Amino acid sequence: MTTVLRRPGGRQGGTKGRGRSPHPVRRWAIRLGLVALALVALYVAVTFVQVWWAARHDRARASDAIVVLGAAQYNCHPSPVLEQRLDHALSLYHDGLARRLVVTGGKRPGDRCTEAQTSAAYLEDAGVPSSAILREDHGANTWESLAAAARILRDRHMTRAVLVTNGYHALRAEAIAGELGLQASVSPSHKGGTLHDYLEETAAVSIGRIIGFGRLVDIDGHVESKIDSPISTTHATGDGG
Repeated sequence: MTTVLRRPGGRQGGTKGRGRSPHPVRRWAIRLGLVALALVALYVAVTFVQVWWAARHDRARASDAIVVLGAAQYNCHPSPVLEQRLDHALSLYHDGLARRLVVTGGKRPGDRCTEAQTSAAYLEDAGVPSSAILREDHGANTWESLAAAARILRDRHMTRAVLVTNGYHALRAEAIAGELGLQASVSPSHKGGTLHDYLEETAAVSIGRIIGFGRLVDIDGHVESKIDSPISTTHATGDGG
C-alpha cells in the first residue's frame, strides 16, 4: 500500500478561491449601473435630437397673442438679434396669426430702456397700434419673462400664444410655456444654431424636464448670460403691461 504524502499548503487547496466570480449582489449592482447609464445616455440623446428638430421647424398657428422673447438692446435700439425677432413677429402679425403682441425683457444697470420698451417702440414705428402691444419688462430670464407674460395673457382670458425666439431655444421656450399653462407653439426667427447652442439647450431641457423649469432658473440665467445676445436680462422697474 502506497501512501501519498502532501505538503501542508500544497497545491491541494492552494487553488481554492481562484477565479471566483463576483458576489451575486455586486454583479447585479454593476448591471443595474450600466443599464442606468445607458438609459441616461439615451434620454440625453433623444433630447438633443428634439432640440435640433425644434430649431428647424416653424410651428406657428393662429393664437391669441405673439410673444417676442427679448434680446439685447443698445441705447434703446434693438440689437440685430432682437430686430430679427421683431421683424419676424411683425410678419406673423400682418399674416393675421394674432391680434396682440407681447414684448418681454428687462434692462442692464445703466441702460435707459428695457428690452420690452425698445421692442414696443420698434413695433409702433413699424405701424403696430400701441393698443395691440402688451409689455413685460420685469423678467430676469426666459422662465420669469414667460411667467409674467402668461399672467398678462390670462388676465385678458388668453391662453394661446406663438413664441418668437431663436431656433435652438425653441424647445425649452415651448416647454416652459407649457409648464406655465400656455398653449404655445414656436416660430423661430432664425432656424438652427451651433453645436454649442444645442448642447447647452439639451442640458437645460434634460434637467428642466426632471426637476421643473421653475427650479432651473439659476441654470437658465447662467446659460443665457453666456449668449452674446441674451434672451433677457436683469430686473427692471416699470409697467408690466
